[in-house]
Amino acid sequence: MRLVILGGGESGVGTAILGKKKGYDVFVSDFGKIKENYKEVLLINEITWEEQLHTEELILNADVVMKSPGISDNSPIVKKLKEKGISVISEIEFAAPYTEATIIGITGSNGKTTTTMLTHHLLKAAGLNVGLGGNIGKSFAWQVADNKYDLYVLELSSFQLDGIENFKPHIAIITNISPDHLDRYNYKYENYIDAKFRITMNQTQEDYLIYDADDEAINEWFKTHTTKAKLIPFSLTKTFNEGAYIQNNKMEIKINQEEFTMDTEHIALEGKHNMKNAMAATSVAKLMQIRKATIRESLSNFQGVEHRLEKVFKIQNVQYINDSKATNVNATFFALDSMNAPTVWIVGGVDKGNDYNELMSLVREKVKAIICLGVDNKKIIDVFGNVVDMMIEVSSMDDAVRMAQRVSEKGDVVLLSPACASFDLFENYEDRGNQFKLAVRNL
Repeated sequence: MRLVILGGGESGVGTAILGKKKGYDVFVSDFGKIKENYKEVLLINEITWEEQLHTEELILNADVVMKSPGISDNSPIVKKLKEKGISVISEIEFAAPYTEATIIGITGSNGKTTTTMLTHHLLKAAGLNVGLGGNIGKSFAWQVADNKYDLYVLELSSFQLDGIENFKPHIAIITNISPDHLDRYNYKYENYIDAKFRITMNQTQEDYLIYDADDEAINEWFKTHTTKAKLIPFSLTKTFNEGAYIQNNKMEIKINQEEFTMDTEHIALEGKHNMKNAMAATSVAKLMQIRKATIRESLSNFQGVEHRLEKVFKIQNVQYINDSKATNVNATFFALDSMNAPTVWIVGGVDKGNDYNELMSLVREKVKAIICLGVDNKKIIDVFGNVVDMMIEVSSMDDAVRMAQRVSEKGDVVLLSPACASFDLFENYEDRGNQFKLAVRNL
């Protein structure tokens, strides 16, 4: 059996190692450059590879192809594979059959990383043998090849879910859905929504789907579609006989005739959106029958996620916050919504078809100055130019932070929450966040 892997990054190399271990004839092809550390791994494992091209005769003879989530279905080589009827799948689809572990899969437009990390934190604190992977950390396939975990908590992007056929998590979470990556879905929101719901398409009556019952797109989907999974909703405004909700500043979770309550003030994560993330993760902990004392302790000591509303430094009584992970408007909405002081907002990058008008009321209420950090800022300037007193364009993170320091006063907040992808000026959102933190430290 010939396994061809498109993309020599973390998921590609992980899949190559698992494929080799399972007896496949493996070939890795990357249209860009493969990082040196990954090349070394491929060489040590005697896996053939190529970079900066796709050689068709070495690819179109595949029995199965694993495509990295970063490669579009519209790329010429993927179209040719599909025309030939060759199966093109994602890493999780390839790796899942090779593990007996229970899988918890988490998707959503925002909050999925925090929910994934918190769920992993809760299960690990309970002493369970649990791995963390998917769209985060070490490749899932690589872990399946090397480790013996009883459980996996996987963060799953819509691109990873596009490439599944039989994959099914025992517990699935959809944190929320808002327009994102529409450039990859023919600019049709319904295509993107359907991609998220692929997480539940193979679930049975034995499985669970935990979801945000306040979310408009999710509720709309349920009007015309069904899933076999048992439904566990969570909400900030409704109450349930089976599900999770907030009432009188208490988080209440009712699952399988059991109840769990905790004062929200003892939960380490702040902000309404994080209450939802906490309800989703705690619902998993309850399904896994983790002790209440362990859940309470874990929720109160969880540190949060780097680059997501991360408090960096306070300088001259101005708080600098790194929210570089906010790569869409909805994520930035959460960030601005949780600001309690006049805000200098650093925004911009590669626009994925954003509608900034959704932020208008929050910008009017909270933002005193906008610093545009992107190659093309026209759209942001057009929307907010008449709303804020100061609108500044910069082309480097150092300049952005220096300007922010200049226009901020005691008691203000400087918030990096770009609402855009980072690829115009940075390698990725982590690089953007790290440059922000470095620039703040250098003030």
